[in-house]
Amino acid sequence: MQTNKLLITGGAGFIGGNFVQYMINKYPQYSIYNLDLLTYVGDLTKHRQIGKRENYHFVKADITDRQTIMTLFEKETFDYVVHFAAESHVDRSITDPERFVRTNVLGTQVLLDAAKQIGVKKFIHVSTDEVYGELSFDPNTFFTEETPLQPNSPYSASKAASDLLVRAYYETFGLPINITRCSNNYGPFHFPEKLIPLTISRVLNDEKVPVYGDGKNIRDWLHVLDHCAAIDLVLHNGVNGEVYNVGGRNERTNLQVVKTIIHSLGKSEDLIEFVPDRLGHDKRYAIDPAKLETLGWKPTYTFDTGISQTIDWYKKNKWWWKPLIERK
Repeated sequence: MQTNKLLITGGAGFIGGNFVQYMINKYPQYSIYNLDLLTYVGDLTKHRQIGKRENYHFVKADITDRQTIMTLFEKETFDYVVHFAAESHVDRSITDPERFVRTNVLGTQVLLDAAKQIGVKKFIHVSTDEVYGELSFDPNTFFTEETPLQPNSPYSASKAASDLLVRAYYETFGLPINITRCSNNYGPFHFPEKLIPLTISRVLNDEKVPVYGDGKNIRDWLHVLDHCAAIDLVLHNGVNGEVYNVGGRNERTNLQVVKTIIHSLGKSEDLIEFVPDRLGHDKRYAIDPAKLETLGWKPTYTFDTGISQTIDWYKKNKWWWKPLIERK
């Protein structure tokens, strides 16, 4: 029986890493290739339980290294590509925009060329709701797939540029693609510089938790395993050329998220420390996932259930996140 070969870029990161494990467990007949450069957010300890499986392969490579990527694609002739690899932290993009353009734009273009050359069956580009810019605080407004792209940070601008490249390869070359744009993810193996794991680790250590501005910026929170299920569905059932928004329908202010974690751990709100707001800090993100829901997907985690399980996971898995904090 022929085995489908699936390349997952960025599979040592947070969402990509969860997706690697999701696909390994759901599709044991697939040959899964995890390509990652292992930068500061890349970590393979999360895969220690699957590392010796016959259908799992790790490749250390830079997606901007054209010769290496082309050689890999020609050798393995992948059937599918799911592209997570990206620089993703907004604060870092403000201090070093060039790094984000190189990885997120040029790296995506190299992968597209390689995918086109071997004729992959599907190229999934995993993007973000941040490419749409910001919404007002009106709870009746949402991002849809038709919302114009108006990125406000170097990070979101680099992701919007890569989205447009992916679309162009479909329109110009007929490469079978889908673009998914997700809201803020949370869950196991989330790098500890992001809001939820940062807050959990700080509160567990009785350290101050920084909150930008007044903490009223709103995000829609999506559990990473709901996101994995959505990408799986789009990979196998998405209409070529289409964009699908993936949202959790769980809007919370940043301050609400921080307070929820503090209360869950039985600590005092005195740990909250308001700090100067981030440059270009978008007010609100909120996704309407109705288009994806027509394919049969719905989020299974409420925020209350998901955040409770996530807090519990971080309490039980200090072995994973403490070394990451110490090496930063």
